[in-house]
Amino acid sequence: MSPTNPNGPARPVTKAVIPAAGLGTRFLPATKATPKEMLPVVDKPAIQYVVEEAVAAGLDDILMITGRGKRALEDHFDRNYELEETLSAKGDDTKLSLVQEATDLATVHYVRQGEPKGLGHAVLCAAQHVGDDPFAVLLGDDLIDVRDPLLARMVEVQQQRGGSVIALIEVQPSQIQLYGCAAVETTDEADVVRVTDMIEKPKSDAPSNLAMIGRYVIAPQVFDVLRHTKPGAGGEIQLTDALRVLAGRDDDGGPVHGVLFRGRRYDTGDRLDYLKAVIRLAAEREDLGPELLPWLREFLGQRRS
Repeated sequence: MSPTNPNGPARPVTKAVIPAAGLGTRFLPATKATPKEMLPVVDKPAIQYVVEEAVAAGLDDILMITGRGKRALEDHFDRNYELEETLSAKGDDTKLSLVQEATDLATVHYVRQGEPKGLGHAVLCAAQHVGDDPFAVLLGDDLIDVRDPLLARMVEVQQQRGGSVIALIEVQPSQIQLYGCAAVETTDEADVVRVTDMIEKPKSDAPSNLAMIGRYVIAPQVFDVLRHTKPGAGGEIQLTDALRVLAGRDDDGGPVHGVLFRGRRYDTGDRLDYLKAVIRLAAEREDLGPELLPWLREFLGQRRS
């Protein structure tokens, strides 16, 4: 039997918020004039994978939190009539379809984060658009493989149990200081835990090796909490700190549950992991893998000799 939402029938989750105001300094000089979200992962910008994931989970109202120098994001999800007309005149229906795919994915809105005050502040910028409904937050540095529908599962848990839901992965204890970390209790479902506490990038005495990754389904009460959340780790307003407040409630935005994720995840915010993601996704494609894999084997053989 599925658990019931203690707060009554849940309001549907239809909106996704994608913070995209970061400077992408780890990829300089490539990101000097190009938003890091537009860096290609094989032949699509990373941000398109994230939007496709939201749409696949039933969220077709997308709000991107942007900043200066992010105009390319708007252009990518907008129509390009000149290019479309050129491709149409050439009869290149395949490329025309690829160009139009991003435009037709979802209804995409934009709001600017005036000052870089942290993830919590970026989420707070979405308050007027989101209103009183639960919503998802997807961070663009985390790509989740389409074969592992994490977000859809999180929405399902939120609808059943209410409150908010975060995504958790197990990491080596030596790595937990790089993430938000959660203390948890088991529930009657193997992949769902109740979060009792959380801390952003613990320097010592981490409560577990369960790390928070960039997927959240959040109750709208988080906005009131964020308005009163003081800067935390790194001098920024941390979403983790606001969710910690909600984790202590049984209603009014709480509790907070976690979905334990053991699927395929690609970190495109790190240069080495970005390269791994490109190679892995390309190797698994039918149009690229058959030629790429033999070349990789040959290359690796030459490196060993």
